[in-house]
Amino acid sequence: MLTTLPVEDRRKALKSRHRQDIVAAAAALMDERQATDFTVDELAQRADVSRRTVFNHFASINDIVSEVCSDVLSAAVASLTAVPASDGPAALDEIAEAFRNADLVAPMAYLNRVLGDGGPAVTAHPMALRAFTELSERLSAVMLSRHPEADKLSVHLLVGALTSGLGVLYHHWHCATGAVDTPESRRSWARMLDQLLETVRTGHAAGPAGQAGQPCPSSVVSSNHPSKGQTLNG
Repeated sequence: MLTTLPVEDRRKALKSRHRQDIVAAAAALMDERQATDFTVDELAQRADVSRRTVFNHFASINDIVSEVCSDVLSAAVASLTAVPASDGPAALDEIAEAFRNADLVAPMAYLNRVLGDGGPAVTAHPMALRAFTELSERLSAVMLSRHPEADKLSVHLLVGALTSGLGVLYHHWHCATGAVDTPESRRSWARMLDQLLETVRTGHAAGPAGQAGQPCPSSVVSSNHPSKGQTLNG
C-alpha cells in the first residue's frame, strides 16, 4: 500500500527539488553560454519555476553562480569519501590524498571560461575563490562524519587552512597558466599542490627556493570577501 508523506515533508521535498532545479538550470545556462549573463526570467523559465521561487531560494545571481561553482569543485569531496578512513591522527594525509586524486584542473579551467577574467588584470574570479570557501564547509562536514571523535575546531582549522591555500594556489596557477587545461598547466598545479600540502604539514619555514610560482601584478583576491555582485532584479 502506498504511503502519503505528511504535508510538511512534502513541502520540504518540493522546496529541495526547486532549489536543485534552479542550480541545475543555472549550470546549464552557464555551460551553453560560457558566461553568467542570464537573467532571472531566463533562469526561472529554464528551471520551470516562478521568479518568486527563485527569490525565495537565492538573494542574488552571484549566490546561484557560487553554488554552481561549489558543485563543480565537489570532486574533492567525492575523492575524500573514496579514501579509506584512518584509525590514527592522519586527517591531513586523507585530505592530501583526496586533493591529489581529485581532478580540480578541469573544473577550474571551466570556471575560468564561464566566469571570465573580470577585467584586464589577470586575476582569479571572486566567485571561483568563494567556491573554495564553500568547499571548506563540505569537506569539514565529511571529515567530522568520518572521525566523529575528532576535535571539531581542529578539523575546521585544518580544512580551512587547506582550502584557503587552494584559493591562493588557484590565483597563482591562473597567473602562471591562464587557467587552461593543458598537460603543462596540470604539472604546474601538481607542483603547487605539493608545496601547499608540505607547507601545511611542516609550517611556513620554506625559503624562496621552494616557491612554485610568482604572484600576478594584482593582489590576491580573498575568498572570504567576495564582491556583492548582481542582485535579483534582472
